[in-house]
This record gives sequence, structure tokens and C-alpha cells, in this order.
Amino acid sequence: MKRALISVSDKTGIVEFAKELSSLGIEIISTGGTYHTLQSAGISCIGISSVTNFPECLDGRVKTLHPSIHAGILAIRGNTEHMKQLSELGIDTIDIVVVNLYPFKQTILKQDVTIEQAIENIDIGGPTMIRAAAKNYQDVAVIIDPEDYNKVLSELKQNNEISVKTKFYLSTKVFMHTAHYDSLIADYMKKQAGIEQFPNTLSLTYEKVQEMRYGENPHQKAAFYAEVGNSKGVLTNAVQLHGKELSFNNINDTNGALELLKEYDEPTIVACKHANPCGVASAKNIYDAYMKAYHSDTVSIFGGIIVSNREIDKKTAEEINKIFVEIVLAPSFEKEALEILEKKKNIRLMTLQDITQKQPAGSIDIKKVSGGILVQDIDNELLVEQDLKVVTQRKPSDKEMEDLLFTWKIVKYTKSNGIAIAKDKQSVGIGPGQVNRIWACEQAIEHGINHLGEQTVKGAVLASDAFFPFPDCVEACAKAGITAIIQPGGSIRDQESIDACDKAGIAMVFTGMRHFRH
Repeated sequence: MKRALISVSDKTGIVEFAKELSSLGIEIISTGGTYHTLQSAGISCIGISSVTNFPECLDGRVKTLHPSIHAGILAIRGNTEHMKQLSELGIDTIDIVVVNLYPFKQTILKQDVTIEQAIENIDIGGPTMIRAAAKNYQDVAVIIDPEDYNKVLSELKQNNEISVKTKFYLSTKVFMHTAHYDSLIADYMKKQAGIEQFPNTLSLTYEKVQEMRYGENPHQKAAFYAEVGNSKGVLTNAVQLHGKELSFNNINDTNGALELLKEYDEPTIVACKHANPCGVASAKNIYDAYMKAYHSDTVSIFGGIIVSNREIDKKTAEEINKIFVEIVLAPSFEKEALEILEKKKNIRLMTLQDITQKQPAGSIDIKKVSGGILVQDIDNELLVEQDLKVVTQRKPSDKEMEDLLFTWKIVKYTKSNGIAIAKDKQSVGIGPGQVNRIWACEQAIEHGINHLGEQTVKGAVLASDAFFPFPDCVEACAKAGITAIIQPGGSIRDQESIDACDKAGIAMVFTGMRHFRH
């Protein structure tokens, strides 16, 4: 190892690393700001122009793009013809390349960044150098991550060289890094150019937030990755205040509860189990909302997830503390509330600013299937008010319409086939994920009767995530005393359900929009 080229935008630890390289007799070539940083620290180094015999130009856009640099990196040391050519051209080899790239991500995440600023932070020479070094990993060590400095120094001090195994590891990191870097650029440019959302090729990139203890089941490994961007109110921005690390299922379940919570403006609690809501309620304050949500299903909430769109106060915390729940997510906690809840070591307490902020237009939903992915727009719409159509002889009262809209929000986030029943802004019964809609309907009704009583179900309203293919659900509603229904409509047998509603005096509203959730 004779020569190292160092050119970094992230100068973390670079002075210490360069000093160690220099002490090992390794000559250092450097560029621009890095050169001045090393010189100021008293480290002997050679400016890039002394190697290329060509000045840095075009405001630094051109400095390393030169045969004297790339031939020195790419020459295969064991290839006699390569080495002969280097000798004839008067080019020395470069054995270590220490480069990290212009901060493109940090630039585009700034508010009011211009496209000109973004483009100036697209690195050209850096990716070219590290890809060249990575390609020639047998002979060249390429370092892009300051965390690898100590690993490299340790091997150099012990063996006076860097092992091929380590160089291959460093090479692999380069190609992962440049793929991520280019994907960020491509995504940014695609949005600026207004290119269609679903192009012929799709490159997606994410950054690891944390590793999971395990996946859906203990024998599965898992990790949590975040999108790169300025999204607000997303789970990757949540801060954990207390409790053991989150599991795969914790995150999945909490996300389902969070997306439902975003539909409500007034103080609301959503309790969730296995990504399905089990108790939802709104009230004038968060304590009353919690008590209503809790009494919606006092059994299923055990071991579930609680999300709140208001600060958790002491009074609410005292009630939550009476049962076992996995997670409480809220915009904030009163100090006394936090002290109460922290007494339980197994509960996870999390805060999330902008908790009601919905995902921006253009966001996508991704589902993995064998051999590929399905990509779609996120389901950001609830309904189109002008498309609401009362199809029965009786119109819903103002109170019923208020409850219908409340319930429609719940069923939107209930697995299909989904049915939700609610009254007075409180879920009464939820039937998720059945293969037959009448089963979901009967399950929701049965739950309401068994847990809250027949009188609570009477006068309640029902929402279905898709149309009724038969009048059987309406007949079950009539028997239970449900007075109003909201559903998409669109079945060739809609009239049978409408007639059954008219016979029972039930008001029914068509939305013209369905919300399948799989």
C-alpha cells in the first residue's frame, strides 16, 4: 500500500485516519476542501493537480476525471501489460481510495431547495472513482464509510496490507451505496420532470431504521426501513420514550391504527389488534374518548395498540395502566402520565409529531408477491360528498349521518370483507376479514350485543367496505335494530337490498366508492 486518494464531503474522523495512514508511510493525494483540511492539520499531502498536471476547473466539477487517476485505480497489478502501460505513461498506482459523495440527500431535504442547488450536489467524480476502485477490489481498498476506518487501520498495522476479504466487503458497500445514491437522484428528477408515477422501470430505495428481534414469527428475521423524504406524521419518525424494542408486528399493527386515526379531527382513540381496529371512539376530550374505545371491546384491547391524536393526560394514563397494552402512541404525554405508564416495563410509549398529517399526494403503497411487487396509489380518499346518494325511502337523520361517516372511516381500515357498527361516535362491533360478508355482519352484530347489549346495537349504524350481493346483511341489521347503512353500492342486485331496507324502515346511503383492504 503506497498511495491513498482522499476526497470526502463528510470529514468525520478523516484527520485522524489520514494521520495514521501517513505514519504508515502511505502517500496521500487529496482534493479541494479535503486537501485544505488535511494541510491545516499538518498532514503532508499532494494536491490532485500535481498528479494530473491539470488544474481543478469548472468550479470543481472537473478535478479527478483524469487518466492519471483512473488508470492508477483500475490497473490490474498482476497484469504485466497493464503495469507496463502505467510505466510508459508515467502513472503511479493508487491503492486506497477514501471518498464519500456530495450530500445530495441532505440538499433535497432542505426547505425551498432549488433544482439548481440539487443538481450541483450530484456527484460525478466521486461515484466514478469509488466504482472504479470497487471494480478493482483485488488490488484497491475503497472506503466510503468513516465507520470502516478503524477496521482498515487495524489490518494495515497488523499485516501491512488489507485482506482481499475486507476489500471485497468494502467494494460491496460501494455498489450498494451508489445504487442508493442514484435512486435518490432518479426519484427527485422524475418528480421534477413530471414523469408518470408508474414508469417502465422502478427503483426504490430505503434506509434502515432498526433491526427487529424477529419477523411475524420468531423463526423469521426482519428489519424496519424508512423512505427518504420530508414526510410528516409517519411511523418512522416516531420517538420511543419507554419499553423494549418494537417487533415486526408492533410496527405493522401500529401503522394500521395510525392511518385510521388520521381520519379524525376531534379527540379520538383507536385501539387496534392484528392490524384491525377493535375499539374506536371520539369525544370532547381524550379521557372520554379512551373510555368509550375501551368499552367498545374490553377483551380485544388486551395486548393491543392504542393511538391517540391528543396528549395523554394523567387521568387517561391511570385508566390505560389498568390493563396490558403493547404500545401507546400519542403526540405527547403529560409528565405525570408518563411517570404512571413507565411503571410497566413491557409497555412501549411513543410520541409522534404531526400525528394527524396524511401522506402527500403521489405516495405509493407496495405489496410484495412472489417474484415481484404490486404498486398502487395510497388510498387517500374517504368519499366524495357530492357522490353520496340516499337510495331508500327514508333519509338518515343528521345524527345518523354523523355516525355513518364516523363508521365509514372505521370500515375503510378494516380487513375485507369488513363490517363496522357504531353509535354516538363509538364503535359497537367490528367484523374483519371474513370470506363471506354476512359472516362479517353477523360477527359485528354478535359482538355488539354480547359486549354492549341489545339496546346499544338498536339505533346504531352500519358500514360495509363493499356492496351487498344479497339482502341478507340488511335483514340481519333489521333484526338487530340497526337504523342506517352506508355502503358503496354497485351490485346488480342492489335493488333487493334497497327493498329490504324500505321494508324495515332503514335508511341506506351509497358512497359510489369502495375500500377493499387486503
